[in-house]
Amino acid sequence: MSRPTRADCELRTALPATLEAIEAFFVEFRRRCQSLPGWATCFATELLVREALTNAVVHGCGADPGKQVRCTLRLNDRRLFIAVEDDGHGFDWRAASSGAASFPDCSGRGIEILRRYATRVRYNDRGNVVTMIKRF
Repeated sequence: MSRPTRADCELRTALPATLEAIEAFFVEFRRRCQSLPGWATCFATELLVREALTNAVVHGCGADPGKQVRCTLRLNDRRLFIAVEDDGHGFDWRAASSGAASFPDCSGRGIEILRRYATRVRYNDRGNVVTMIKRF
């Protein structure tokens, strides 16, 4: 993970596509959040990043540790940029964005979580990269 080079804060990492790697990433993420003065929205940020990483690991890479998930977080002033990319085949985000999970469903809420907590959400055409902006 990189160190901030300016007043901005930036984290870049490549993780094996496992849930354990996500948990290890969040140890560093929380440490870095605590060092930022006035960072009052760490919950929303962690929720967005965790959901995007989990989707990339589970759905994008099939939890295959031989594949990678890459994550970039960049905080500038009152805006956070988040990008998550996986080695998977991608998915049809257009079709997935039009539906909502039913109450008893155990999955299918990730896209809705991203939409509700991020200011802006975009996918690449292939569906293996999601970028989000969160304004504070």
